[in-house]
Amino acid sequence: MPIFALCDVNNFYVSCERLFRPDLEGKPVIVLSNNDGCAVARSAEAKALGIKMSTPRFELDDLIQRHEIVTFSSNYTLYADISQRVMTTLEALSPRIEIYSIDECFADLTGVETNHSLVEWGRVAKATVQKNVGMPICVGIAPTKTLSKLANHAAKKYAKTGGVVDLTDPERQKRLMALVDVCDVWGVGRRISARLQEMGIGTALDLAQANPKHIRKQFSVVLERTVLELNGISTIPLEPVQANKQQILCSRSFGKRITEFDVAAQAVAQFTARAAEKLRAEKQQCKSLTVFIRTSAFARDEPQHHAQMSTRFEHPTDDTTELISGARKLLRRMWKDDRRYAKAGIMLGEFSEDAVSSQLDIFSAVPAQRQKRAELLSALDEINQKQPQLIRFASQGVKREWDMRRDHLSPGYTTSWRDLPRVR
Repeated sequence: MPIFALCDVNNFYVSCERLFRPDLEGKPVIVLSNNDGCAVARSAEAKALGIKMSTPRFELDDLIQRHEIVTFSSNYTLYADISQRVMTTLEALSPRIEIYSIDECFADLTGVETNHSLVEWGRVAKATVQKNVGMPICVGIAPTKTLSKLANHAAKKYAKTGGVVDLTDPERQKRLMALVDVCDVWGVGRRISARLQEMGIGTALDLAQANPKHIRKQFSVVLERTVLELNGISTIPLEPVQANKQQILCSRSFGKRITEFDVAAQAVAQFTARAAEKLRAEKQQCKSLTVFIRTSAFARDEPQHHAQMSTRFEHPTDDTTELISGARKLLRRMWKDDRRYAKAGIMLGEFSEDAVSSQLDIFSAVPAQRQKRAELLSALDEINQKQPQLIRFASQGVKREWDMRRDHLSPGYTTSWRDLPRVR
């Protein structure tokens, strides 16, 4: 029987901010979304004050002042680095792991119970991550991924568990599922939950006791698998190697309304350069490029303009200069001078792993030139991995007038030499 452990960092964004600010322990802390728009992470203390997920920042002003809530802008570079450290630590403790998101992963514990207690493994994992990285995690252990999600939910909710729950016992599974609302089951969203409620299925146990074939007929094969998983039948295997993306999207809301083409073009060039880095990291090349630009849907008294255009390259490419040039041309064709733009983005598609196999014409770059270009881009990526944005293309600009508002941004403690913590 397979055994899965779901390891999930508690309040990940908040825990990253507290890592170098121990003075914030026990104090209410929130982390804001892009452009400091709304709350996307809340400490337990902030939740206790009634702050809901996605509450707009401007609605929290009074509460922030009254309770001295510490506010941070999202520091994605810091969060990604801390995440990598957590996953590396967990990878050393398990034969195989599947990184599911920035703050959680599944670990394969099949066979571990023959030599060690599963709860003891969870406690060791929890203590090791805390010691090596300084991040608090909870561990849920079960014979299926869906049940391990429920076990992790219990590990977080019930303090007496010590942050580790072993849900391999069928009777214990039933007791927990009877306490869990069906909307909290992995893969069951609000819309499906509402339909299930109408059918008299209100808890995870109700769903587990439903007829799988009937659920498949009424909903989908995906929800049928969920029913099987709740009954201890594993239908979702571990995927240690993540499949390559079929598309790469990079977009941002601007920190202020943009009315100048060159400023918007710098933003689009930045998005394109970042997407090209991701493309090369996956050893892929693309043949299609899409650019979109939008005004704010909330500014109803202003002229609106939502536009999107695409182009296809004659040969697959991962060359940043070629992609930026194509993106700028598309943006120029869509641009209107009398609009105040709020957001832009690019998307790469139609991937292939080896452009060399494609048919080249007499005007294409010779292999030696292409090889030199590939080596240059590889060197660029290597440098920027060590120090993000150290080397940029001129078209990306310098001032970044379009950049997101991040008035409460914490230092890059682990990714910038100048932001290294100082001990006095």
